[in-house]
Amino acid sequence: MAVIFALWMREVRKYFRSPVQMIGTLGSPVMYLGVLGFGLGPIFQRAGEGSYLQFMAPGIICMTILFTSTFSGMALLWDRQFGFLKETLVAPVPRIVIMLGRTVGGATVALFQGILVFLVAMIAGFRPSHALVLPVALLVMALVAIVFSAMGTIIGSSLKEMQGFQIIMNFLVMPLFFLSGALYPLRNLPTALTVLTSLDPLTYGVDALRGVLIGVGHFPIVLDILALTGVALVLLVLGAWRFSLIEV
Repeated sequence: MAVIFALWMREVRKYFRSPVQMIGTLGSPVMYLGVLGFGLGPIFQRAGEGSYLQFMAPGIICMTILFTSTFSGMALLWDRQFGFLKETLVAPVPRIVIMLGRTVGGATVALFQGILVFLVAMIAGFRPSHALVLPVALLVMALVAIVFSAMGTIIGSSLKEMQGFQIIMNFLVMPLFFLSGALYPLRNLPTALTVLTSLDPLTYGVDALRGVLIGVGHFPIVLDILALTGVALVLLVLGAWRFSLIEV
């Protein structure tokens, strides 16, 4: 537990020591909230769907968590390149403990970033249905962060070059986001798109967060939570297996 806590604190300290990173990663979410939220708002409202900002804000929060947590896997490659990972792996502790510490640390950073975007959305005009739903919303955000932090660990453990990580992330992250229903309702989609969105784990995170915050969901919230928990467990197991095979 001490090793997990130490690695978790290392990731969190790196985040809070870099205010430029904290503010810089708000660029895309602010653009989506400002340009799409207000630009497409009248069209969405005329279609009888209500406020587009209310609809899309949970999706943008999940997008931020997705990007931040997945790219935490790049830190693994960075530590391997500069020798810190080798020093960590020679410690007399199981590798799964090291992997869990790094993954939870990356998930925590992503959760903090998601909270920042939530506050920005509140400033822009987003309002949750009730203040009492916020603890449940934090739980959903944490589950999304763990899922994709574990995915970043799997990819970071499987590659040796940062260039390869960036290519895979660009190939994987954007489809996950656009298929999640963050920007559009999931009902009445073509069959092929319905299947793809159902296979996307971020879909369940967006749907759960939207259901919790504004009371609008495509799936039952219990199903969303179970899907996220199941995917998180599978990815953590795969991440531990891939991390155990790292050669430095």
